[in-house]
Amino acid sequence: MPIEQRGVDTIPDEERTSGPRDLASILLGSNLCLGVIIFGWLPPSFGLGWWASVSAIVAGTVIGALFTAPLALVSLSTATNLSTSSGAQFGVRGRLVGSIVGLLLALGYTALTVWIGGDVMIGVLGRMSGLPADGASYAVVYAVLAAATVAGAVYGYRVLLAMSRVLAVGMTALLALGIFAYAPQFATSALPGAGGLLLGSFWPTWLLAAVAAGLSGPIAFITLLGDYTRYISPSRHSGRRVLHATWLGLVLGLLVPQLFGTFTAYAARAATDYAGPLVTASPTWYLVPLLLSASAGSVGNAGLMLYSMGLDLDAILPRASRARATHTVAVVATACVFIGHYAWNAQSAMTSFVLLLTAIGTPWAVITLIGFARCRGVYDADALQVFNRRSRGGIYWYRAGWNVRATVSWALGAGVGLLAVSLPSYQGPLLHLTGGVDCSFVLSGAVGGAAYLLLTSAGRRPEGARGTARPATTATRTPDAPSRHFEPRP
Repeated sequence: MPIEQRGVDTIPDEERTSGPRDLASILLGSNLCLGVIIFGWLPPSFGLGWWASVSAIVAGTVIGALFTAPLALVSLSTATNLSTSSGAQFGVRGRLVGSIVGLLLALGYTALTVWIGGDVMIGVLGRMSGLPADGASYAVVYAVLAAATVAGAVYGYRVLLAMSRVLAVGMTALLALGIFAYAPQFATSALPGAGGLLLGSFWPTWLLAAVAAGLSGPIAFITLLGDYTRYISPSRHSGRRVLHATWLGLVLGLLVPQLFGTFTAYAARAATDYAGPLVTASPTWYLVPLLLSASAGSVGNAGLMLYSMGLDLDAILPRASRARATHTVAVVATACVFIGHYAWNAQSAMTSFVLLLTAIGTPWAVITLIGFARCRGVYDADALQVFNRRSRGGIYWYRAGWNVRATVSWALGAGVGLLAVSLPSYQGPLLHLTGGVDCSFVLSGAVGGAAYLLLTSAGRRPEGARGTARPATTATRTPDAPSRHFEPRP
């Protein structure tokens, strides 16, 4: 299969041959891995019991999927990735906000997936063959996982889609076997080793679990969904079918592995660490399936994340090819894996990472969705590519390529979110307004969305609307997609 040549340019309709089933398959297959499973361990590690943990994960995931799934329709309309599509609201240069948010999200989840997958592999190989858990062993395993991940990401969407189809079946079977493997040791009581409720009382801890373990899953896809739906043609598949496939893929693809993680956390009595107790509690006959799950699942999930990172870096640095950008971010992600292994506490690192990224990513997603609703899904696909062509002008040029109102709105939302976040090592000054409960994602999205509506309301003519935009200049580096004229609504 040839290496994908497309970066963040517009995908021609004849190449948009995927469908809703492919979308659901890639969301399911890529998420059945330890990098997602481990999020199911967070609620038990916070001191919650079985039913409280399950309800927090289910509630957070369902609500997050309802919010995130409509973003899939944006790239269905624009035929490019979501960060580039957000140029309609933020400007063709301002869309770098989305590229940076997407890059950080994918970077963190790629590192986490390789990190936990490698740790479980070391533990399994240690039990099976006596492999020492020393620095050399970790270095080799991390390097092998990273190399396999890069190979899939560089080859691109078609290879990753084929891999996800296989993983959707294979990983489901491995997780089903895992239920039987760990069932004899399962107990529903809270883990004594967790030291009681993390935040001292039930509801604050439950809400933290709902955000950190449930909502964070769908939010991780706010910039990724367009990587897949840009290959679906709206002339052959309706937006409703794509929306349903996205929601179903997110819910099943996240709930199945996370609830497996919760189940195994109680079975393995994994209070302060997940990988070690998971391997120790595994019966001998399940070690090989666990090794396959840790290796193949990690490569599938990290490959998709790395693919998205390559697209985001390609959007930030238009002169770089997608393949070169992917290799670059792979080096950074691998470095984060080693830093995480030696310097971070797993629970604190994961909780801090997802809460911070949720706080800054949510207002960007809200503004992008407001823009999609306003334009009713009609975009000027050619004007979105101005920055990629290193040119100027077009109806999304605004002021020097930036829509100041949208960017300020995002900054306000992100700032409020960071001031209202509750981390193991930091308590935002606005927490007293919510009774100490972390509502940072709600506040950041509400403030960002409200600011954007306010700054672009009252019939104010958006910057860059028809009559003020300058035509784009210079040639594109890839064939132009057909252009449709669109005037942004106030």
